[in-house]
This record gives sequence, structure tokens and C-alpha cells, in this order.
Amino acid sequence: MEKKMNHTRLEPCHEPPLKASRSSFFPEKLGDMVTLLIRIGVLMCLVASISLVLHSAFSKPDRRFPLPEHLHAVQNASVIIDSGPTNISHIQFGIAGSANTWHDRSNYSKLWWNPNTTRGFVWLDKKPKILHTDMLVPYQISQGWTRFKYVHSASAVRIARIVYESFKLSLPNVRWFVMGDDDTVFFTENLVTVLGKYDHNQMYYIGGNSESVEQDVMHSYNMAFGGGGFAISYALAAQLARIMDGCLSRYFYFYGSDQRVWACVHEIGVPLTKEGGFHQLDIRGNPYGLLAAHALVPLVSLHHLDQLNSLFPDQTQIHSMKKLISAYHIDPARIVQQSFCYDHKRRWSISISWGYTIQIYTTLLIAADLQMPLQTFQTWRSSRDGPFTFNTRRMSSDPCQQPAIFFLDQVTKVGRSGSITTYKRHEGKETKCKREGINNVEVQRIRVSALKLDPEYWKNVPRRHCCKLMDGGSIKNGTMHIRIRKCRPQETITI
Repeated sequence: MEKKMNHTRLEPCHEPPLKASRSSFFPEKLGDMVTLLIRIGVLMCLVASISLVLHSAFSKPDRRFPLPEHLHAVQNASVIIDSGPTNISHIQFGIAGSANTWHDRSNYSKLWWNPNTTRGFVWLDKKPKILHTDMLVPYQISQGWTRFKYVHSASAVRIARIVYESFKLSLPNVRWFVMGDDDTVFFTENLVTVLGKYDHNQMYYIGGNSESVEQDVMHSYNMAFGGGGFAISYALAAQLARIMDGCLSRYFYFYGSDQRVWACVHEIGVPLTKEGGFHQLDIRGNPYGLLAAHALVPLVSLHHLDQLNSLFPDQTQIHSMKKLISAYHIDPARIVQQSFCYDHKRRWSISISWGYTIQIYTTLLIAADLQMPLQTFQTWRSSRDGPFTFNTRRMSSDPCQQPAIFFLDQVTKVGRSGSITTYKRHEGKETKCKREGINNVEVQRIRVSALKLDPEYWKNVPRRHCCKLMDGGSIKNGTMHIRIRKCRPQETITI
């Protein structure tokens, strides 16, 4: 039996084998058909995916399906900006203007705009009716702003969108977007110095308040007033571009463009970084007192110049600004920086606002009083004597307490790093002091020598410079010579 069983196991099978072609393409079971279809589907998806990747990598974007405008603007928002110190080429200006006013107000932009180095545009509501050759600042026409709801001013919506439209242009190597009005004068080298302190890859909103408390109360102490200019870092601009249009729709009831931008920035959660050199100049009358005792910060901007008395007497505002800027070009960091010194023999107090004016008082005033601006102006809205966001001191009617005032007359560069500025006495309506013991000022001209102030000075804790009477304070042919220098380590400005 064992042999029989073994014989049975070794007996070959006589069933006909299945044909290979039939088993591969014509399965008899439904389950095999489903499995085959799934495999074919997976293979087709794999081929399609590879084709799509290759197409995206080696072909231009399909223009038949463009991104929505608000997404197109931010698709490159994560691009890393180049490193190194900030310079003027890293700033893109967005100047708010209108076709009707640009012809006249462009004179202010011509004072500071350098077509070889300055980048940006003035944004207008329509094409201006002036020759292209007269357009020192290139212009753009604002788009898409008419669809927004507003209560007070349609132009406020248009101007608020300049941040978004500037970002959408995608100019290369932009670190900062700086906004201003068409009558704003920027001191660009000082602006670069200020912005250079901050990291443009972080979200920064930099500017200044109004000088009039009533304006800050009405709008906000935490808002950068647009006329004085404000700066938006690239990182913050990228976030603003994502929300700007929806944000403008939510704040349709706000009054100004700067208030709208402020509200949108606060939705992102970024506070205002205050820099005192941005000047809205929300004041009426004569700005003399403010600029004669400028805060210890670099001068960045001036605004509302058409609504104020000329900086220099008997000159137009444009000519006044040209004179101030002539000194600024010689020593940008030092412009309107204040220094004090005393003539103890004559009991005089001398205050110098470099590149602008000098005051000589015939009494000894403490430094705390000299650094306080004379109130030669009033509030912006109500034309009252205050309050302001800084202390002021009243102009005395007593001739013995009124200063003799000198204005910049000439500025000369000396060597590579020096200057001599000459100030001429202004013969106003003041009368001589007749009080016994008072030495009336018989000086007609003052020469001031100084070394150029290094912009790096502002990156450290600033200290006011001292001044010294040269030649023992002697007056020769009506001229006095003063030198401005760094204060010595232990030196104080003491009566």
C-alpha cells in the first residue's frame, strides 16, 4: 500500500494549464477586475502628479488663472531681505498728493528728493496736467479706491491704501515704506540714521504725534500723524497688505488716512514706536521757538510749512527751507541741534540752534530754561496758547528778558570734517534794556565753528554738545566767535 500511495502522489496532473493572456487581461472573477482598475487609477494619478510638478518647475505661471489682487501682493512676503546697514536705497517713499495741488506743492519735494538715490512715487488721483519734464518725483495713479465706503473723505481712503499699493509694486531690496504728504520735507540722511536702529525684518510702525494736545486727544496719542511722515517695516507691510482692504471697509467712518492705517496696524497688534524727529507741526503762527530749542533727536521731517510763518524773516517759506537745507547738507546730523554756553563776564546766556539761529540773553538762565522752547506759536485747531505735548515758556514783554536773535547768514565747509556758520543779527522791534547793570548786546555777527557730527552719535545715549567763547569772548568789529565741541567727561553747563 505504501508503494501505491507514493505512486499516487507522484502522478502528474492532467488538467490543462490556464493561458497567461487570459489570466492577465480577462479575469473571471469580479474582485480581480476591481483590483486591476484601482491599480490603473493609481498609476494614472502618479503620472499626472509628476507631470504637474514638472510643469510648475519649468514653465511660466498660467495667466489664465491669476491670483486675486490681495493674494498676489503678498505671495513673495516671506522673501528674506539683504543684510547690512540700512541706506537710502532701502527706503521706498509713498507721497500722498493730488493732481490739482501737485504742481505747487511739488516745490517742497524738490527740496529733498534726489532722483539718483531716492526711490518711490507720489500717488495721485488722476494724471496731472503738467509736463513730464517738470516731474522730478515719478508718479503713480491710485487704483481701486473708489469702491470703498466713507463718511468724511474719499481721498483719505485712497491715501491710506498707498502702503498697500507701494508694497504691491514689489520693488527689490525694500526694507522700509515711508509715507508722507506732498508738503512734507524729509531730511533723508537723518531718516536713514533713525531707521537704521531698527530691524526691518521685525514689525515696526515708527513716527510721531501731533504737537497740539487737542489733536492727540481727538485722534490718538498712539497714532503716527501722516503729515510728519511715518515708516512701516517690510515685515509689517506684508501683514498690512493681507488685511488692508477689509480693514478700510471696517473703519469707513474714520476721518483721516493716518487714522485708518493706525487702526489696521493695531489689529495686527503692533504699537507705535515714537521718534521725536518726525514733525507734524500742528501749530499756528511762528515755528521759531520749536526749532530754536529742538529736542535732542535728529531732525527727520517738517510739515504744514504753508500754514506757518517763514522760518527766516523777510523770506518766502521755500527760500527759508533752501537756506536751512544748505546747512543740513554740510552737517546733516547737527542741523538745529542746540548747544548752550555762558559769557560770565557780561552775564550773558547763549543758545545755539546749529544751522538756524542763535539767541543771546542779557541774564543768566539755567540750562533747563534754555532747552525749553519759547512759545512763538499757538495750537493747531483752536489757536490757543496750549496745551502742547512739551513744555514752553512765554515770550516776555520785558526787553531785559527778551533775547537778541541772530539768523543763519552763511555756511562754509572747512576741510573734510569741519564747518563755519555765520549768523547775522535780526533787527526786530525789540527795544534796548535800560536797567542798570545789564550789558546790552552790541554783537552784530556770530561765527560758529564745529566738527561734523558723526551719525553714529545717535546710536548711543545722546549728550548735548557744549560751546566755548573763543578769544576770551572778545567782540571784534561787532563779531563774536564761538566753538561747538563735545562736552568733557566731567563738564557741566552751569551758571
